[in-house]
Amino acid sequence: MSDKLKRQAIADGVYFSWVKDAKFKLNRLTVNFIMPLSAQTASNNAVVPYILRMGCKKWPDFTSLNSRLCDLYGASLRGEVSKNGGWQILELSIKMMDNRFALEGEDLTALCAELLADIALDPKLDKSGDFHEKDTALERQFLMDSIEAEINEKRSYAISKCVQVMCQDEPVAIHRLGEFADAERITPKSAADAYRNIIKTAQVEIQFTGSGDPSVCLDIFSRRFADVKREPITHSRTKLRGVADLVREKVESMEVSQSKLVMGLRTGEGSSMEHANARRVFAALFGGTPFSKLFMNVREKLSLCYYCAARYDNATGILMVDSGVEAANKQKALEEIMI
Repeated sequence: MSDKLKRQAIADGVYFSWVKDAKFKLNRLTVNFIMPLSAQTASNNAVVPYILRMGCKKWPDFTSLNSRLCDLYGASLRGEVSKNGGWQILELSIKMMDNRFALEGEDLTALCAELLADIALDPKLDKSGDFHEKDTALERQFLMDSIEAEINEKRSYAISKCVQVMCQDEPVAIHRLGEFADAERITPKSAADAYRNIIKTAQVEIQFTGSGDPSVCLDIFSRRFADVKREPITHSRTKLRGVADLVREKVESMEVSQSKLVMGLRTGEGSSMEHANARRVFAALFGGTPFSKLFMNVREKLSLCYYCAARYDNATGILMVDSGVEAANKQKALEEIMI
């Protein structure tokens, strides 16, 4: 990178970060709303970025919005939901061509920043101040389909289920999209209420990466957030149990050719970057590289699994070991991993 990451507060609980590198031809601008994970709010929060990406007051429908994106040399707009520890991250992002490639000298960075600010802060609402029924119905169904579809990716599904069982009654156990039954109950009003709460209380991280001028985006979002009344939640590290009080086990039977064996191990709560780095090195030596103990012994020497990997999550202090095994080899593989 030709420039180091920089970060600046632009409003109460709102931060703008940027990093520049001349090798990029595209710029990416992202607005992240960070909310505490809660079973009561997860689904309504999760549907918000998907509804917002459908349009705003200035560009009120999918057709006009996509026409605008085409005018901006094919800029792409996305809404995503992820989680980090016990926090839910609601993301809106736009990717645009750098200004130096614009045929008529347009300031694409400023135009795309204004569009993203419109999407995030000036949504399309009905006369009651709620989201429109059609948009809500479409994105509610998308959310429900996304929750149901996760079982199709057996490896990530097994890891997710392991965390839910292991961290029962802790925020990190909550699914990033919430539960299917909660998603079914989303209404235009409940989603709009969630949006208003997000705008008011979320920690907001705005990020710019690319070769363009980030100061334009910084000025635009500083101006737009200046009119927003905020009472942001204090962002803190997720508090989890440092050690397990008991070993939990869950088995789900499916018609598959390759079973998934996932183990979650608590490493204790690290108090420094030194501890976190030491655990990352341990995870790499244990099962994170082609020369790791798990790969060389459990997979190569003993042929007990198709793959066997370890990964450390600094946000939770959890070490995950996941492998693909024959059902008949489950117990033997487990014993060899834990030796």
